[in-house]
Amino acid sequence: MITILDGGIGGEIQRRMPAAATGVWSAMALLEQPEMVVEIHRDYIAAGADLITTNTYSTIPSYLGKAGLEGRCRELTGLAGRLARRAADEGSNGVRRVRVAGSLPPLSESYRADLVPPAADALPIYEDMVRTLADDVDVFLCETMSSAAEARHAATAAVASGKPVYVAWTLDETPGAGLRSGESVATALAALEGLAIDAYLFNCTHTEAIEVGLSELAALTDKPIGCYPNRLGRIPEGWTLDNDIGTGGRRDLPREHYVASMLRCIERGASIVGGCCGIGPKDIGALAAELGRNVDAELAGAAQGGG
Repeated sequence: MITILDGGIGGEIQRRMPAAATGVWSAMALLEQPEMVVEIHRDYIAAGADLITTNTYSTIPSYLGKAGLEGRCRELTGLAGRLARRAADEGSNGVRRVRVAGSLPPLSESYRADLVPPAADALPIYEDMVRTLADDVDVFLCETMSSAAEARHAATAAVASGKPVYVAWTLDETPGAGLRSGESVATALAALEGLAIDAYLFNCTHTEAIEVGLSELAALTDKPIGCYPNRLGRIPEGWTLDNDIGTGGRRDLPREHYVASMLRCIERGASIVGGCCGIGPKDIGALAAELGRNVDAELAGAAQGGG
């Protein structure tokens, strides 16, 4: 059985609220338009997502601190969990159950293994996020992990909840080059030894790198594996959310190519597939349709999003 994830939350917020491109980023919707977050979750559910992700990617001190809001981390994390739970419960029925994944993100910048804080700083933040989200989520998703250490920090806190834990690493865009840190997939997997991880994934990188990574991963574990790629350009060295170094978007990944790549990933063993930055509800709807899901055509057709 294939589990369909949602697509990008932050990117979809930015598309509907352009001011969210910098600063507190996707947390801006929680501060100013929380019902927008619910609508995005609903759009993904209508498009066919079985598992939606909490809008907690930027409810962390490093982002909220830019606006002097670091004291509201727990409040906004909790709100994001409740909004996702509400949308999932509304979208579930006797035939279909929509689950919620609690996003545990990088605590500094995405893709920056050089900026990963030490365990002594990271663990208390992750532990607080886990406690805050625990009542509203079905699984925890440690996502966009750029190094073995970053994944270990997030997963250690998540496993203590007793809920299922998925770990998703972000890869270098060069196929076969390993994680953004330069570490191999085998090294990253070995770093999680002793932790009860339920699934391993790759996210927020190019489909080409993910397809190669999945072949490596499938040979290393019997646990479920999966992926959710982005539609961003190559991440430049030194990138941060707020500097002037742009990533741009890929123009060579139209919807049909994205769907075809996900089908190849399934052939390589992926049982969990979806999208990250730049992949919107229409992309997820196209993937769900290709997988033969019986999604309400009118609702799926109404879903807004992705290129």
